Amino acid sequence: MPVRTAHQPGKESQMDTRVLARPAAPRKLRMTLTAGQAVAAARNEVRAAIRAWDVPVDLSVAVLLTSELVGNALRQEATTAVELVISCAYRQLQVDVYDSAPAVALPAGAAVTDQAAQGIMLLRRLSTSWGYCRTPVGRAGHFTLMF
Repeated sequence: MPVRTAHQPGKESQMDTRVLARPAAPRKLRMTLTAGQAVAAARNEVRAAIRAWDVPVDLSVAVLLTSELVGNALRQEATTAVELVISCAYRQLQVDVYDSAPAVALPAGAAVTDQAAQGIMLLRRLSTSWGYCRTPVGRAGHFTLMF
């Protein structure tokens, strides 16, 4: 049972009014998705993580950009799987997609009507940041959404 004390002038308690960013602790999921259902599975995993972690980002934007990263990874190479990493820390959601493609994300001189170029335009316009980098076994694409 809580102990109550009488009010004493000048001894008011200070209320801690700090607000923690959601989620309070860094979160991370990593999974391998097979090529046949990779885009749909990635969308479902991102949607589930955002809801479970109560991340205040636009769900439709996160799902759309995830589809673009996974679709681009699968278009670049006839791969059997991609690795999806979803993380949330420091007021940002980040989605990474790893593949084993030796090519760069967008060939130099690609036409704006090209499907990959349209995906790049979506990443550029809707995310806080995005990019591609080489890895020891291929490349990784990512985007972040700040909240």
